Amino acid sequence: MSTALLVIDVQNGFCPGGNLAVPDGDAIVPGINALMSDFAHVILTQDWHPAGHSSFASSHPGKQPYNVIEMPYGAQVLWPDHCVQGSADAAFHSDLATDRARAIIRKGMNPKVDSYSAFFENDRSTPTGLEGLLRTLGVRDVTMVGLATDFCVTYSALDAARLGFSVTLREDLTRAIDLNGSLDAARTEMREAGVAFA
Repeated sequence: MSTALLVIDVQNGFCPGGNLAVPDGDAIVPGINALMSDFAHVILTQDWHPAGHSSFASSHPGKQPYNVIEMPYGAQVLWPDHCVQGSADAAFHSDLATDRARAIIRKGMNPKVDSYSAFFENDRSTPTGLEGLLRTLGVRDVTMVGLATDFCVTYSALDAARLGFSVTLREDLTRAIDLNGSLDAARTEMREAGVAFA
């Protein structure tokens, strides 16, 4: 009962046709579904932004998607409007087996702070509640899958490792945006943090 599969943001918005599509993002869904039965607990995360979120380029006149600005909590990539609460873009991919999920952790709900990690908002201190859930369930080992490798998956993996969990990344069941070398940088950072690659 000490294992959990964290399925990060497998939503329409990050799949082909979505507002922030990750190349081949939908290709990982069958493999994730097949993996779920190997774990005591399955937890899904869901990007769940209010309209006009501060991480959207459209909220900053004169800025374009993928520009980087400084926010009170640090550097912030500006994104296309995506995964707005209640929209089809924010919904889980229709083929994802959501019935196995013990919980859904919604993130990015604070209009002033983005949230990549499943554990903390991007201020690095405001918790989502996931750590407490995992501790209560007795989870020690977490495996990461989902979208996108170099942003939300990496931030989640690094936080899990920092919190003392044993962390494995199933890289075959993730896909990356790879923005200006972000994938290689993410791999290096995860390896240095002790994340195992499988």
